[in-house]
Amino acid sequence: MGRGRKPLVVELKEGDRATLEGWARRLKTAQALATRARIVLRAAAGLNSTAISQELNLHLNTTLKWRRRFVEQGVDGLLDEPRPGQPRKISDADVEAVIARTLETKPADATHWSSRAMAKVSGLNQTAVSRVWRAFALQPHRSESFKLSRDPLFIDKVRDIVGLYMNPPDRALVLCVDEKSQIQALERTAPLLPLRVGQVERRAHDYKRHGTTSLFAALDTKTGAVLGKTYRRHRSQEFRQFLDMIERNVPAELDVHLILDNYATHKTAAIQRWLLKRPRFHVHFTPTSASWLNLVERWFAALTQKQIRRASFRSTRELEQAIRTFLDLHNAQPKPFVWTKSADDILNSIARFCTRINDSGH
Repeated sequence: MGRGRKPLVVELKEGDRATLEGWARRLKTAQALATRARIVLRAAAGLNSTAISQELNLHLNTTLKWRRRFVEQGVDGLLDEPRPGQPRKISDADVEAVIARTLETKPADATHWSSRAMAKVSGLNQTAVSRVWRAFALQPHRSESFKLSRDPLFIDKVRDIVGLYMNPPDRALVLCVDEKSQIQALERTAPLLPLRVGQVERRAHDYKRHGTTSLFAALDTKTGAVLGKTYRRHRSQEFRQFLDMIERNVPAELDVHLILDNYATHKTAAIQRWLLKRPRFHVHFTPTSASWLNLVERWFAALTQKQIRRASFRSTRELEQAIRTFLDLHNAQPKPFVWTKSADDILNSIARFCTRINDSGH
């Protein structure tokens, strides 16, 4: 306080304290307003401006300003006043027109709107159109695909498989089994240009084919470990050999629950006979068009992304060696994929999506 000047007495009216305490409790948003509220609350408690400035680590003039503003204008005086600037040029009607035209119409020469095309018909500039789209999360340039399963037993199968993930049976092993077939050994026709400062990695667009291989894999849902083997062909004979491999690696006292898709290789007479002779093996088929229910697909995606997509292989043997290396490194420190969505959550999400695409509000 200036020498010889009486301190401004801060008195709170009914309801002021609750409002100020609500503002003061804000931890992330409107921190300037929270600080002003703390100044006033401490002043109302009898602290002088110097003590408040020291406690809140503020300049004394800042404390004096907001203390005086509260005394003169009350709680409203702590709010920011309108700042000078260029007046708004785009009206709410303009924004509504852009949104309605984006959602309800198409340009005559295209399947979707671009910001330039929308700017021509709306009278706004391209930047303004882009801002409106960002504000309402509209992305006309993007398109995604979807596919819904038509399996008549879809609900039962979802509950069965998700139940195995979230509540696995005792004294049993749950294995997600599938094949990543026709993996191509592709050799780039020119050497790779490596990553450099200011330049991304570059590789030749064209390539030579050196054959294919198929990877059979079984993911242990509890540990994340993967049992895998490559084969040059992809038939029921190879699948039966892989089942023999699984049987050799699973302790005899454990039941085995196999999660499989509906590929024909998994349902031949030879495979059915193999399973009938081994009652400890239990098969759970995913619904048609629902391979996302099989966790091993997530591991296949990691294999493709980390080891195959950007590599160059001069032979199928080199490709198979890279896959075995990835398997060994993964199994040295396996980490399970944790399934978090319940069957009810999945089915409710699909039900909401079906309602949306059928344009039904009921």
